[in-house]
Amino acid sequence: MSRIGVAFDKARADGRAVLVGCMPAGFPTVEGSIAAMKAMVEAGVDVIEVEIPYSDPVMDGPVIQRASDIALAGGVRTADTLRIIEAVAATGAQVVTMTYWNPIEQYGVDAFARDLAAAGGTGLITPDLIPDEADEWLAASDAYGLDRTFLVSPSSTDARLRMTVEHCRGFVYATAVMGVTGARAQTSQAAPILVSRVREVTDLPVGVGLGVGTGTQAGTVAGYADGVIVGSALVRCVLDASDESAGLAALRTLSAELADGVRTPVR
Repeated sequence: MSRIGVAFDKARADGRAVLVGCMPAGFPTVEGSIAAMKAMVEAGVDVIEVEIPYSDPVMDGPVIQRASDIALAGGVRTADTLRIIEAVAATGAQVVTMTYWNPIEQYGVDAFARDLAAAGGTGLITPDLIPDEADEWLAASDAYGLDRTFLVSPSSTDARLRMTVEHCRGFVYATAVMGVTGARAQTSQAAPILVSRVREVTDLPVGVGLGVGTGTQAGTVAGYADGVIVGSALVRCVLDASDESAGLAALRTLSAELADGVRTPVR
C-alpha cells in the first residue's frame, strides 16, 4: 500500500493531476517554513515536498540552493525537518520528503524511516540514491510502510528505466529536463515522451518536475502527467519578498494559480 497514493487517487477521481509544492525545511526559519507550507496547502497544493537542506546538492538550481543555505546557516537539523513534517501533515496534506542520501546515513537509515513514519511522512524522493545502492533503504521503507521515489530522466535507457520504476512505490519522479531545478520559459518537449515510456512499464503515477513556474505551464504538464512538481518558483516567492507577510501573500497567489492550472489540464 502506498501512503501518497491517497492524493493521486483523489486527484484522479476529480479528473486532474496532483500538485506537489516543494519548500526547504527551515527556510527562512523553522517556524517560517511551517507557515509557508501551510499557506501552500490552504491555497490548493495537494502534496508538500519537504526538502532536507544539504550543503552539496547535485540537482538543486540556484534558487533552492540559496534557500537551503539560509536554512543551514540558521542551524536547521534533520530533527527540525521531522518536526516540520509532523506540523504540516497535521493539516491533512500528504507530505513527502526530498533528500540527498548523506543526511539519512548520518541519522541512521532505520531510525530515520521509523521517525519519518511516526511524523506522518509518506516516504522519500532520493535524487542521488539509485536502486542498485539502496538495499538498506529498501528494507527500511518496507519495514515502516514508506514510499520510495527514484528518478528517471530523458537519458534513461529502457532497461534502466524499467529497473528503476520496479523499485518505486508511491509514484515515479520524471525529470523534465537534463539539468538542475529552476523555472523555465517553456515546458520540456522531452517530458511527455518520458512519461509515455514510464507508463509502458508501470501503472504507478508519474510526477514531472523541473521547469514549471506558472499556472499555464502546470496545466500543460497536467495534460500528460499524474503529478506536477513545482519548487523554485514557489521558493522564490519567499526568497524575493521584502518581509514574511509579503512572502506568504506571494506564495498563496502562486500556489492558487498553479492549483487552478492542474485543474484545467491542456490535452
